[in-house]
Amino acid sequence: MEEDLTSRLYSLAWRVTPRLPDPIAALVFDSIAIGMRWTGAGGMRQLRANLAQVLGRPADSPAVTTTAARGVHSYLRYWREFFGLTGWSRDRIRDTVVFESLDRVTTARDTGRGVLLALPHCGNWDLAGAALVLSGHEFTTVAQRLRPEGLYQRFVNHRTALGIEVLPADETRRAVTTLTRRLQAGKVVCLVADRDTSAAGIGVRFCDAPTTFPAGPARLALRTGAALMPVSLWYDGARLRVRIHPEIVPDRDGTIRTRTAAMTQELADVFTDAVRRHPHDWHVLQPVWPATIDQG
Repeated sequence: MEEDLTSRLYSLAWRVTPRLPDPIAALVFDSIAIGMRWTGAGGMRQLRANLAQVLGRPADSPAVTTTAARGVHSYLRYWREFFGLTGWSRDRIRDTVVFESLDRVTTARDTGRGVLLALPHCGNWDLAGAALVLSGHEFTTVAQRLRPEGLYQRFVNHRTALGIEVLPADETRRAVTTLTRRLQAGKVVCLVADRDTSAAGIGVRFCDAPTTFPAGPARLALRTGAALMPVSLWYDGARLRVRIHPEIVPDRDGTIRTRTAAMTQELADVFTDAVRRHPHDWHVLQPVWPATIDQG
């Protein structure tokens, strides 16, 4: 029953949002954000706990309270843009997204190498992906399978329409095989990599606390020789900025595990700096660090 209601609400948002004038759509989604702030619904307590770790302040401090308030509006902006993207023209997508150092991707691909872009849940990764495709870099990614199945397929179809190939995360062998082939063929793979949902993550320090990150980005880069490049995203007024960071170059010596761990820690270091620069645009309302799991 709950899954059916969720599916209906998502379908309504997909149908209605592209038809709304931008100011009306913003008012609707900002109203939802205000409701989340006042009621604490939708993971707000966990967001505050996460931001407390990012900022190094108590969860009830003014700094965390202010950042969380901005953060939930940024989060609902993501959803407003996500649902409305089907109504965006190519020119609007290009004009909204500003890439920094996208030439790093082009240069690596020009030598025949694949490129693995690893990014945190910041800004709007779907909008950035649509702009990346329009820049000539179609890519493959992985997504968690949602329930009900029809809702998951709707998400997949939505991203496929933007030119993005989506693989289900729960079909591990298929996903790894396909991603490996894409990278070996000199193509681009994008993976969100700031939250580990498996039991096989790599231990890292992220924002000065221990947690785990997925090992996949570094392992795939080592296996295929692809260039692993961190990405940071943040809102800048009406625009979305996307920075492609320099390649994380693996050590020549050591075991696969130690090299994977070192690369993953470098990734966590870049993400730490990115998230602390724009904490309100980091959209993670689920536990990241064991010590900050909301027990309420």
